[in-house]
Amino acid sequence: MKKILFLFLLAVCSMSLSAQAPSKKCPVCGLSIPKCQYKGKHPETTKSMINGHELVDLGLSVKWATKNVGANSPSDYGGYYAWGETSIKDSYDWSNCFDCLDNTGDSWGTYKDDCKTVIAPTSGRDTARENWGGTWRMPTEAEVRELCKKCKWKWTNMDGHNGCIVTGPNGNSIFLPAAGSREGTTIADHVGSLGRYWSNRLTWQTSRYAECIHFDSSNMHNIVGTYRKDGLSVRPVTE
Repeated sequence: MKKILFLFLLAVCSMSLSAQAPSKKCPVCGLSIPKCQYKGKHPETTKSMINGHELVDLGLSVKWATKNVGANSPSDYGGYYAWGETSIKDSYDWSNCFDCLDNTGDSWGTYKDDCKTVIAPTSGRDTARENWGGTWRMPTEAEVRELCKKCKWKWTNMDGHNGCIVTGPNGNSIFLPAAGSREGTTIADHVGSLGRYWSNRLTWQTSRYAECIHFDSSNMHNIVGTYRKDGLSVRPVTE
């Protein structure tokens, strides 16, 4: 009888201790270890840096930076850059846009830089390379399409800024803040409601537009063409 009572008390104590023990959480996704699809061991849990800027492996063809050019943190909007330009400015117009004036100098023209349709990292016109150095560069058309098609997008808020968590095939993720864009002398349009991020390529139809990622709170995300004079966000990539 004493033996049975001892076993009963031991079982009760074990259950009590188990109930009081804190549940462990995955340091990457924040879920409890049993619910995490990787059981707390994601493919990449360590931080990798190039020239002081952190990168993330999303399981795609390139690594993506964790923040925008000009930003201090992943949730910061960062700077607004016209396509092919490497610094911010007070006004975003055809009159002061890189390579937008025709031969008479009084109206926007075509991209005349050797008739190229993309910005090469070594051209001196790559926003990412010129600001961050190293192997950082602007993403190609194929790389932004890969981000749109192979990743899961979820509208959310980080540190008071709206945007999208973009989760790659391997479970790692980045946050893209909805920084809106700049036209003319406006401070910024659609801040907090949509995001636009440059690729390094002009559209196929006309050199007036360049291709960018466009997303909003409806969880719509695709590649669109927008005036290359406008100020958009830039998220660097690296091999």
